[in-house]
Amino acid sequence: MTIRILLADDQELLRATFRMLIEANPDMEVVGEAADGDEAVELTRAHNPTLVLMDIRMPRTNGLDATTAICADPELSATRVLILTTFETDEYVARALRAGASGFLGKDVSADALLDGIRTIAAGDALLSPTATRALITRFLATAEPDVPAEDVARLDALTAREREVMVLAAEGRSNAEIARELVISPLTARTHVQRAMTKLQARDRAQLVVIAYQTGLVRPRPSSAY
Repeated sequence: MTIRILLADDQELLRATFRMLIEANPDMEVVGEAADGDEAVELTRAHNPTLVLMDIRMPRTNGLDATTAICADPELSATRVLILTTFETDEYVARALRAGASGFLGKDVSADALLDGIRTIAAGDALLSPTATRALITRFLATAEPDVPAEDVARLDALTAREREVMVLAAEGRSNAEIARELVISPLTARTHVQRAMTKLQARDRAQLVVIAYQTGLVRPRPSSAY
């Protein structure tokens, strides 16, 4: 199935570069281009793309607010948002993940990594750049409030003990293969547990499952001296 992509960036030259790169692949097509967040939301509703490649810093409505609007729209539940950013905007990326974005890439990403990232996000399989993602989770997503509201904790009641185990490992940035090795199960079984947890918690994708793990207190922040 063709991955339909909307480009949202205020730099016309950058959009043109992404378009040429993307459309050189038979499994992808660009369905529209937006120069600001308002246009990104409008065109997403008009074209219903598989994925929005979203810059954060744009005029009028920024990419963070546009991501929130897109991910909150039930008619766009199948659309994924892939954030493009720099490491200086990590905190904004974390907020975008909380809003429902499916992953992120730095603007200095290689062509191959960008294409692989688009395919990964479109499949809903995993967050991008596991090492960088773990750093983000540790620094920002892990800053949960000490007292988690009871209604958030109650969301976990739907999960089996094994699904909770798998969710904890996924929240640490582990791949299905790594989860399988840790729990001595097959990668397919690990993937099935992840998907069942996503379904029960109504998570759009694995990225949102990670956010829910912290929001519900299933995973707590760990002190780190790495930063």
